[in-house]
Amino acid sequence: MVGGTRGIGLAVAALLAELGAGVVVNGRDAQAAAQAAEGIDGAVAHPGSPADPATADALIDRCTSEFGRIDILVNCAGTAGLASESILEVTSEMFHDLVDAHLVTTFETCRAAAPKMVEQGGGAIVNTSSFAFLGDYGGTGYPAGKGGVNGLTLAIAAELAEHGVRANVVCPGAKTRISTGPHYEAHIAGLNRRGLLDNVSTQAALDAPPPEYAAPMYGYLAGDEAKDITGRIFIAAGGFVGEFARQTPDIIGYRDHRDSPPWSVDELHAMIGR
Repeated sequence: MVGGTRGIGLAVAALLAELGAGVVVNGRDAQAAAQAAEGIDGAVAHPGSPADPATADALIDRCTSEFGRIDILVNCAGTAGLASESILEVTSEMFHDLVDAHLVTTFETCRAAAPKMVEQGGGAIVNTSSFAFLGDYGGTGYPAGKGGVNGLTLAIAAELAEHGVRANVVCPGAKTRISTGPHYEAHIAGLNRRGLLDNVSTQAALDAPPPEYAAPMYGYLAGDEAKDITGRIFIAAGGFVGEFARQTPDIIGYRDHRDSPPWSVDELHAMIGR
């Protein structure tokens, strides 16, 4: 359970344990990881940042040594961004830190777990994204990282389907340390004032449910009942359960390159700019 020391990750870890799974709780803070594991029956703590390949390998090895195999990988690690990472203000260091926290951590743990799941004949990967990948909430590294998680997960799902390994994404809506406080509230209000967030989305962002409302989607996707579900991006936000439809291209215009010239700029404007 990557990012399992607080918020949504802690709620998911607790639920998975209730459903009968053995849980390895991971977080960057060793004390927080130990405290979280102590509160979950049968769980063990393994701290460190899995953005580091060696830490990711050690985390997956810890799971197999403790429980004999790895059936479930849940990535729920994250760090706050958005409000302070406008393209007008963000530093390269901040951008790379955010991409590491969200995308690189997910990649490294999937890289470490996938071969073991294939070898044992199956497994479930559940990664965490965010509505923020749409760009409506501003920012740079946070939406880029979350968008990368979506693409990575869809690719993993396609590649590993023949091996019985599933991979899905949850975009949760819940009140956590990342989505509380005056700084966050001012950011959301500013987006609404600028017309980037409508009133319904603004209210949902400011009045999100507790993490326990998002956890069941993770529990479902990790379990055997979801054995035929893979390569999908779900929403779990309180009483709202949804799904982002898989993107497909809409044809704007077509001509055969074998007997037609390239589109001119004016022709493209006539099709696209109207």
